[in-house]
Amino acid sequence: MSLDMFGKWRAFFWPIGRSELKKFIPMLLIFFFITFDYNLLRAFKDSLIVTAQGSGAEALPFAKVWAILPMAIGFTFLFTRLTNRFSREKVFYIMIGIFISFFFLFVFFLYPAREMLHPHGLADRLQAALPEGCRGLISLLRNWTFTAFYVMSDLWSTMILTVLFWGFANEVTKVGEAKRFYGIFAIGANLSTILSGQVAVFFSGNTFFSWIPYGTQSWEQSLLFVNCTVIASGLLIMGMFRWLNKNVLTPEERGTVRPETPKQKMSMRKNFSMLAKSRYLLLIALIVLAYNLGMNLIEIVWKNQIKELYPAPSSYNTYMGQVMTLTGTVAFFASLFLSVLLRRVSWTTAALIPSLVTLVTGGLFFAFAFFAKMPLWSSGIILGLSPLVLSVTFGSMQNCLARASKYTLFDATKELAFIPLDRETKLKGKAAIDGVGSRLGKSGGSVIHQSFLILFGSLAASAPYIGMIFLATSAIWIFSVTALGKKFDQLTTQENETKEPSFSTN
Repeated sequence: MSLDMFGKWRAFFWPIGRSELKKFIPMLLIFFFITFDYNLLRAFKDSLIVTAQGSGAEALPFAKVWAILPMAIGFTFLFTRLTNRFSREKVFYIMIGIFISFFFLFVFFLYPAREMLHPHGLADRLQAALPEGCRGLISLLRNWTFTAFYVMSDLWSTMILTVLFWGFANEVTKVGEAKRFYGIFAIGANLSTILSGQVAVFFSGNTFFSWIPYGTQSWEQSLLFVNCTVIASGLLIMGMFRWLNKNVLTPEERGTVRPETPKQKMSMRKNFSMLAKSRYLLLIALIVLAYNLGMNLIEIVWKNQIKELYPAPSSYNTYMGQVMTLTGTVAFFASLFLSVLLRRVSWTTAALIPSLVTLVTGGLFFAFAFFAKMPLWSSGIILGLSPLVLSVTFGSMQNCLARASKYTLFDATKELAFIPLDRETKLKGKAAIDGVGSRLGKSGGSVIHQSFLILFGSLAASAPYIGMIFLATSAIWIFSVTALGKKFDQLTTQENETKEPSFSTN
């Protein structure tokens, strides 16, 4: 369906045909609730682990390397096994079922028994015997139930949002549809970010409800509310996905009938073998790695500063909720314009915007973190604010703008890049890149932070060196986008000539 079929304003705001609504609306709602849960969990997981006993932001690099990365590999292996045995629909239910079952177990069993389950004595002995730089690693063991919550919350974005939803969307959506659909998906994601931010702030209030038989503090009840919300949203997502498969999708779209080719068997080895042999997939992997590495390098420094400014978990989470709301608001208004770019300009132009936004804002943040030690900044005369408040504020601005560009264009252009590929390459390449590749980017940033923590003893002292690595990562990101754009244009031109002659990628 070409944009020329719509009127001027319809093509700008709502380029969706009436016959497409029965597929588009359920997909939009599923995406909305998945991103809502992702953002809500993102706020609470950081608050829980950063403000835990004996912990801090220095625990995050260790969590991403020694907890999240192994679990990401394990979940990717599980996903490949499930995909080989069950239909895509059943795999969707099983994976979401695992996550909501954990959140139920955590809030009703693990968290209430945390004092009995957490080995504080062992952790104290290890802390006394090991160097100070190992404090973050020890805190993961000390608060292992919180670590488990952090890992599962983080993997929701990888396995549910990226692998499950986007894998499904890319299977049932053509390039021409994706150019129109994915921009509006971004608007929906931004609205969910605003809502989740406000919900996080509301749940983090200091009101304690004595009539609720759970917890002795308002923060404990906040965890009850957020976990119950995630569980309810997960059940709603499964219900909408079932309706979509039963009433809208054809057998071919559901993946239950493939008359031309047999079902492709997946394995971790074959997935990464295909990734290594395809320059196209390697370029996508580099883009994903560069984004996750760059943002991880920035966020750990920024979150360490937030912990200093807001040491209480409820205050920390309230601030993160406010940042999330601002991010969603900025991204929402930006997406009204940028989603049009996705339909009007080349893939390369649209994909370069997130890399340039992250480069500029991240470079300014690290420059500020370095010059904050200078007398002009440390005197606190600028705007009458302390250097810590200024640094946290500037980091928040960077996070808002960079994540707004990610929600608006990065995710959409990345997923568009998969669509022209054949089904086997798409399925195996996406499982390798999104299941493990994105985690390698975050873990790589965490390894860098761990190394500098051991060398310099603090995140603040290592900030200038982290900044230089960030600049190099951004350069790799921009190069990969430019190279991939040329290949994407070639593939989509061939597809347009054979399948969609009325659609233009420019």
